[in-house]
Amino acid sequence: MRDRVALVLATWFGCGYFPWGPGTIGSLAALLIGVLAHIYWGFGRTELLIAALVLIAPAIWASTQTARLVEKNDPAVVVVDEVLGQWITLLGATSLRWKSFIAAFLLFRLFDIWKPWPVREFERLPEGLGIVADDIAAALYAALILFIGGRLRVY
Repeated sequence: MRDRVALVLATWFGCGYFPWGPGTIGSLAALLIGVLAHIYWGFGRTELLIAALVLIAPAIWASTQTARLVEKNDPAVVVVDEVLGQWITLLGATSLRWKSFIAAFLLFRLFDIWKPWPVREFERLPEGLGIVADDIAAALYAALILFIGGRLRVY
């Protein structure tokens, strides 16, 4: 049962099993949740921050358990880290509109794939902590660029 819960959370309810670009699918799922939460429940940056903070510890645990189950350091099926990264990126939006949602998605994917210094260094942390930490670091870069773009009225 414990392994099943870890797999469901780590794969973000199955998104990680998508055969092409599971990380991108996990990011899209997180973005969709962010959009729907904003539209239907009025979620803003505060609520996204709370959601991300609540998810960090379970994400690290689930990532650790799943990595052990599949016997890989950073398995592609683990996408809960992309969910966290996408939500943290959205924290940089100065307004939540369709342009900021698209920019947040593109910026997070760019920094998650590119992994500029020191993002890649966080992958060296043990188990689920490393899996999650590098995406949080990438998200901080993306959130900063998103914030600057908002202040400059790019979106």
